Amino acid sequence: MPTYAYACTSCGHKFDTVQSFSDDALTECPECGGALRKQYGSIGVTFNGSGFYRTDSRAKAGGSKDASASSKTESTTSPKTAAASTPTSS
Repeated sequence: MPTYAYACTSCGHKFDTVQSFSDDALTECPECGGALRKQYGSIGVTFNGSGFYRTDSRAKAGGSKDASASSKTESTTSPKTAAASTPTSS
């Protein structure tokens, strides 16, 4: 169940209370009997880890270590091997 913060508009008394979503909001201050106002603050949820940010799912600009190692081995192959594997046009 969520915790809600309230503040009295008359005496300034502030307090937190745990209420269900279906419960009605409190309207009377327990200290002076004045009107209460619900306080809104930052939410208590943080998103950490990969996969949350839009850029996390994209390929890295520099590539990973494995990808750079395999590209180095491909670039060291001789041009004769690459020419032999390409089909000739007739």
